[in-house]
Amino acid sequence: EVQLQASGGGLVQAGGSLRLSCAASGFTVDDYAIAWFRQAPGKEREGVSSIASIDGSTIYAHSVEGRFTISIDKAKKTVTLQMNSLEPEDTAVYYCAADLSRPRGAALILIRQGYDYWGQGTQVTVSS
Repeated sequence: EVQLQASGGGLVQAGGSLRLSCAASGFTVDDYAIAWFRQAPGKEREGVSSIASIDGSTIYAHSVEGRFTISIDKAKKTVTLQMNSLEPEDTAVYYCAADLSRPRGAALILIRQGYDYWGQGTQVTVSS
């Protein structure tokens, strides 16, 4: 059974940092992508960042580029999202998601429909 366990959320002041982790398990494919999405109250869920296991390539939403960094530990199947210079607008529930059926070499995407498995959310709150 595929499982994604997200952790690391919390409360931080604007300008501060948080690190989210997503521990994946239950699959053996070596070419997959894991992404972070977020959903603020009253808003649609939006893609934040994604990383490909096969080559470590990454993609970021424009709103977080330069502030967030995604990385992967392939041996542990764990993806980390380092979030710096946090802003109140970053407040949301953050979800990690996995695409285990991506064609080899396919471009990364930040669309919900592109991800088959989802973890539970972790709350990130940034106070002003």
